[in-house]
Amino acid sequence: MTKYGLRAQVIAFTILPTVIIGGILAGYFSFHRYQQANEFLIDRAINIAEPLAIISEYGMQDETRTILRRLVSATHRQNSPMIKSVAIFTAENELFVISNYHRDSQQLRLDENQPIPDIPEIKNLDKTIVVYTPIVDESNFLEYQLSFDQPRKIIGYVALEINKDEVELLLYRDGALSILVVLLGILGSFYLAFRQAERITAPISGMASVVEKISLGRLNSRVKGEYKGEIGLLQHGINEMAAAMSKHHEEMQDSIDLATSELRETLDQMEVQNIELDITRKKAQQAASVKSEFLANMSHELRTPLNGVIGFARQLLKTKMTNNQIDYLQTIERSAGNLLNIINDILDFSKLEAGKLTLEHIPFDLRDCLDETMHLLAQSAHEKNIELSMLVGEDVPKELVGDSMRLQQILTNLIGNAVKFTEKGNIELQIQRFDEKEETDNTIKLKFIISDTGIGISEQQQKQLFKAFGQADSSITRQYGGTGLGLVITQKLVRQMKGSIDLKSTPNTGSVFWFTIEIEKNPRALLTSLPLKRLSERKILAYEANEYAVKACSQLLKQWQMHYIMAETELQWKKALTEHYDCIVLGHNNNMRVLLNQIEQAKKHTDNIIVLLNSSDPSIYEQLMNTGITHCLSKPINHKNFANALVSNETTRSNLHVEEKIQRKNINVMAVDDNPANLKLISAMLADRVKNVTTCKNGQEAVDNAKQLPFDLIFMDIQMPVLDGVTACAQIKKDSLNQKSPIIAVTAHVLPGEKEQFLQKGMDDCLAKPIDEIALQSMIDKWVPNAKLIETVSHNALIETNINDDIRLTNKQSFDWSLALKQSAGKTDLAKEMLIMLLNEFSDIRNMTERAIQGEVDNDRFTQSIHKFHGGCSYSGVPKLKNIAGLIEKELKLGVAPNLLEPELLELLDELDNVEKEAQPYLT
Repeated sequence: MTKYGLRAQVIAFTILPTVIIGGILAGYFSFHRYQQANEFLIDRAINIAEPLAIISEYGMQDETRTILRRLVSATHRQNSPMIKSVAIFTAENELFVISNYHRDSQQLRLDENQPIPDIPEIKNLDKTIVVYTPIVDESNFLEYQLSFDQPRKIIGYVALEINKDEVELLLYRDGALSILVVLLGILGSFYLAFRQAERITAPISGMASVVEKISLGRLNSRVKGEYKGEIGLLQHGINEMAAAMSKHHEEMQDSIDLATSELRETLDQMEVQNIELDITRKKAQQAASVKSEFLANMSHELRTPLNGVIGFARQLLKTKMTNNQIDYLQTIERSAGNLLNIINDILDFSKLEAGKLTLEHIPFDLRDCLDETMHLLAQSAHEKNIELSMLVGEDVPKELVGDSMRLQQILTNLIGNAVKFTEKGNIELQIQRFDEKEETDNTIKLKFIISDTGIGISEQQQKQLFKAFGQADSSITRQYGGTGLGLVITQKLVRQMKGSIDLKSTPNTGSVFWFTIEIEKNPRALLTSLPLKRLSERKILAYEANEYAVKACSQLLKQWQMHYIMAETELQWKKALTEHYDCIVLGHNNNMRVLLNQIEQAKKHTDNIIVLLNSSDPSIYEQLMNTGITHCLSKPINHKNFANALVSNETTRSNLHVEEKIQRKNINVMAVDDNPANLKLISAMLADRVKNVTTCKNGQEAVDNAKQLPFDLIFMDIQMPVLDGVTACAQIKKDSLNQKSPIIAVTAHVLPGEKEQFLQKGMDDCLAKPIDEIALQSMIDKWVPNAKLIETVSHNALIETNINDDIRLTNKQSFDWSLALKQSAGKTDLAKEMLIMLLNEFSDIRNMTERAIQGEVDNDRFTQSIHKFHGGCSYSGVPKLKNIAGLIEKELKLGVAPNLLEPELLELLDELDNVEKEAQPYLT
């Protein structure tokens, strides 16, 4: 009942009891009345039947039917409203006499097997009641009285049938009367219930209306009228509540007015402060803009002379010099490059903070990357007489894909700090595989550990290390210098490489920094230039007293499977000098007299003496070379230089023949590129591998050809005039004979995320320039695996190598003829033709670059020209020029204005001159 209102509940609880009680009483009294009438009727019938049975005894004995008939007829007539029929039956159940004959007289007879009852018996029929009364022979009454054991003699029975109509009529009358009484009671209850509900709910409804008005803010509303009892209490409570709320509202309004007045004053003050803050913000933005402009200008101003230093150092490297002079110039160049990296630290920090620094994804040799970093830091370690060594695990792969420059930046920061804070002792770099369980087929986890014997860091100071512009304490900055950005940048770079960095340090004992990175394996092994076979055949004696240098040297000799003897003491050295060796290695440990004595001793047992010098002093190099040694190398050991020195007494030339089997397939391929050199190269490569090659200079030609000829495979450049590659791909897929033909995107430089964009826009795969023959063949096999083979061609690529130049840094050359041959599939004529085509573009790109420096060229047009030129550089043996063009293209794609790339553009102009000079001998 809770879901109904109070009015409904009052009415329901008033009427329901009346209905229920009235119905029960009416039913009870009607049924009881019926039972009484029925019993009364039966009693009357018995009272009639028993005297009739007594009187009928004599008639039955005398068999005087006439008298009995008159008797039963008179009885019937006297009680005709009640009696329907009277009949007398003999003891043999035969009808003796009946008051009236009718067809239902048979129902008065007892059943055949039913005995005559000793006492009156009642039988109920549908509409009548039959009373059976025995007729007893009373003539021997006295005998019966004397002997109670003998039964009475029954000579017949009287059957009296009476009507129930009178009883039923009485029942109907009493029932109708009961219903009428109940209805009158219900009507009365309804009247009383409605009156009571109205008396209770009317005041409550009025009070609810007043409460609603109060809730709407009309606090002067009151409940009127005079009520008694609980309703009167409720009225009083509501009125008191309204009065209290009205009073509280007035007090609150006064408080609001006061607070509003104070707020207005505060807002006025805040408005003034906002104006001041806005002025301050604009000044801060202007200062930030000035700072950014200052950083850009300083980057430009500092990088320009440094590029000059690097450029002239490279030019000087082209002249005839001694090995020491070459090493000095290379050190100058690396130092200048390191200075450029230091200048870029602040720019890197701002990029990292903004989340705009992206990592490169290019193949590199891990050992070369480490050697270059260690060599760059060696001079600082040598000045402090610190032993700098490196251990690379045997299971660490050399060929990786990632950002080698950022990895060098991390190592430079950590090892540079170790050198800075170490006054004596050793610094060791270890590289090992980390958590091989989490590695995949494509990625590997590496752990780098840098340990030193420096001043150490306390636990309190360690908490400040990875905070920007902060160091362990202020005295560190005064004593050792530094901006405090190195470790912050390092930490952020490590995190971008999906790794972590941590340290363990003890004051006055040393520190151990370690970091992990996740990096991709290079599926294609780089062509090694180490003469491993000749190294494994040589017998070596090595002397080294420093335990860290011993481990580094022994590890290399062991990896190269050389026959070596390692001497760590003078006694071991003297015991080993009993036979001839192919090479003897001497480690310098700050005792020149002992070293010179060992050199004289070694001359008697070998023709090849190598000194590993823990110094960068040119005079020491010259002094040692004058003693007759073969090589003088700087520590830490550069593995390529060391390997070259170990076999340098063998001056014969060797040719490395690589036999490659090319399978031509019976397919039609279309190549699309706006650069003639690129188009010519890819056509030549495809001609060796497929039956028919169709070339197009732009996307529109490709769309037209696709509508006329079916192709099994399409190689599509991205940036082209008339119609770019993406749009051409969409049109070919939409309406041509090649809607299902695979289309491969070919681009010289892919920014992070661009490959996925190419695939989303309809391209089926992506191939990077310069096109590698193995990658090209793999792409053909991948997309046309079941094509019919025409023939198999044996293709020999001849790569000449000079053993004395095996370890030469090829990235110092502007033009590399062997690389040009390799990129041209070993075809000399094609290499020369592509080189000429590239040189013919120099005048246009030089003019465009000079105009870009002056800010006179459209950015989009310049980006398109650089992209085209970058693609052309991919196939002509100009790695430095390609890298510079690629860097400029990347910066332009990232939105950097050409006038902010002046150092790179100047370096591009210098490199154009260098390529022209170095390429001239190969064009004759």
